[in-house]
Amino acid sequence: MPAETVTLQIPEVIYQRLVNTARATHRSLEDVILRVLQIGSPPAWDDIPSEFQAEVAALDKLDDDSLWQIARANKTTNDMERYNLLLEGNSNGILSEEERLELMTLRHEMDIFMLCKAQATVLLRWRGHNVQTR
Repeated sequence: MPAETVTLQIPEVIYQRLVNTARATHRSLEDVILRVLQIGSPPAWDDIPSEFQAEVAALDKLDDDSLWQIARANKTTNDMERYNLLLEGNSNGILSEEERLELMTLRHEMDIFMLCKAQATVLLRWRGHNVQTR
């Protein structure tokens, strides 16, 4: 992976803590700083299935208002009832081929909906917002 060079002014107290950590852990100062940046960076999306990564990664570029809309979004009662009905029918083995395809489509939509909702919430929290979970 190509690297970029950044010159950064940091307060002495933070610098000293990083140096102390590097010495105590027998790691280079650069390794410690990179670790701090990794931990303090926005949440990664590369741990989710590849089929969802592009849509979830796009959330990084959204403004806070757009993220709030996604984080607060809910599926309609009708959507949830239909999904649950198809899940139950699938469990009982009574779905038609058309219903199985509908269930697969709805499952995919639900997965991306929940992943985006969760990622939007985490991004808002990372950006400093007080996000209440239920």
